[in-house]
Amino acid sequence: MILNYICILFFALSFVVALYKWLVLGDVEVFTKVTTSIFDNAKTSAEIAIGLVGTMTFWLGMMNIGHKAGLIKVFSGAVSPFFSKLFPSVPKNHPAMGSVMMNFSANMLGLDNAATPIGLQAMQELQSLNTNEDKTTATNAQIMFLVLNTAGITLIPTSVMAIRLANNAANPADVFIPTLLGTLVSFTSGLIAVAFYQKINLFKPAIMSFFALMAAIVLGLYYWLGHLPAAEIGAKVSLLGSLILFGVLTSFMVMGFLKKVNVYDAFIEGAKGGLTTSLGIIPYLVIILVAVGCFRATGCMDFLMNAIGSVVVFCGLNADFVPALPVGLMKTLSGGGARALMIDVMKTYGADSFQGRLACIIQGSTETTFYVLAVYFGSVGITNARHAVVCGLIADFVGLIAAIFIGYAFFH
Repeated sequence: MILNYICILFFALSFVVALYKWLVLGDVEVFTKVTTSIFDNAKTSAEIAIGLVGTMTFWLGMMNIGHKAGLIKVFSGAVSPFFSKLFPSVPKNHPAMGSVMMNFSANMLGLDNAATPIGLQAMQELQSLNTNEDKTTATNAQIMFLVLNTAGITLIPTSVMAIRLANNAANPADVFIPTLLGTLVSFTSGLIAVAFYQKINLFKPAIMSFFALMAAIVLGLYYWLGHLPAAEIGAKVSLLGSLILFGVLTSFMVMGFLKKVNVYDAFIEGAKGGLTTSLGIIPYLVIILVAVGCFRATGCMDFLMNAIGSVVVFCGLNADFVPALPVGLMKTLSGGGARALMIDVMKTYGADSFQGRLACIIQGSTETTFYVLAVYFGSVGITNARHAVVCGLIADFVGLIAAIFIGYAFFH
């Protein structure tokens, strides 16, 4: 596993550099700094996870209300005309299409815990349509689904906002619109890449209508916010993000009442997984935060970032984005690793700093391509991914670059 080698590399390099600083440079405190960093970061990992319990429990409960009230199914029906054009080999009434749309809906709403099992079900149903003589070769529909899953649009980056809240951000929702724009760019680039390989005509009314709607939203945001100073943009983005988020949550409650759903019981039923979900990330956070902490305590991270920054400055560019760059580089390999790096950036620079906000935008705008590929394709025995990896990496790379530009536009 790549993350395994990354952790080993961080510890090994940190130890070698610490030895060099002690034996050659005479730094007798370097190992003390590393040891202190280990225990501090291990403690921080647990504190962050425990801080997430309330937020995640609340969101899972509210999403269960939305599911029982039928709002998620309504949302899936609304996007059906668009997605049916992207999967021409899937019959209109085949169960796979319903699972595909539910998966995208869950991803758009930031419900990762629901999106993954639904996505695995969708992949299995798409496998039932696999007419390849070799069933281990991915079909066009499976590749389209996987790439768009990794580059999917996230309407509400709930996990990112929850982590910002746990790290004392003044307004956790201020990255809402920038993240939406970043995921839109990533989604579009992934779609274009797959359409190129599969020779899908994107100039169809349903597809063009979707992009027209997204373009209208982007242009509206530009004309509304483009002429304002950065501080005022941040305030208005925070207001709009909070308004939409609260509006969605309220609609779940109201629709549940109208559908005669026992809202209280539905909330309790869904919320029970909040504790397990939050505490389950502790081992992931501990190993990554400790490894990154050692890497930073010995000066290795500073050397790497300074090297990249020097190249950026040499090219005549602003280098303020460099500390957040590792989040995007790690996200392709591991969502948990990238999350830990994002937290490390917020700890170091502050949740409301440009670097802290940019790290959050990058985290929400890119996806774990290799993880999703292994889990989704592995679940149905696919070993020949064809063009899935290339298209997924294209979406990740474009999403990372877009996130950096968007971060500068909104918060720099």
